[in-house]
Amino acid sequence: MPIHPLWIAAILVIVLIIFGPGRLPELGSAAGKAMREFRKATSELSNEVSSSMNTATSTPAQPAQKDAEPKTTEPASSTKN
Repeated sequence: MPIHPLWIAAILVIVLIIFGPGRLPELGSAAGKAMREFRKATSELSNEVSSSMNTATSTPAQPAQKDAEPKTTEPASSTKN
């Protein structure tokens, strides 16, 4: 449902009455800063996710060696009972 232009005008008049014409530039500036910070945070998060995905896909997993014998952790000199 699209917003009717009359509703937008009514909202602007109500905001103007509540905050007054002196505070509107401050509110607009604060809203702009908040939008910039949000955009910056989302782009940083997107870059972080894409770089971690590229790192994960660029290093393939090492295939397991079937011929290798498992290493034992027995001491070199064992005592017999």
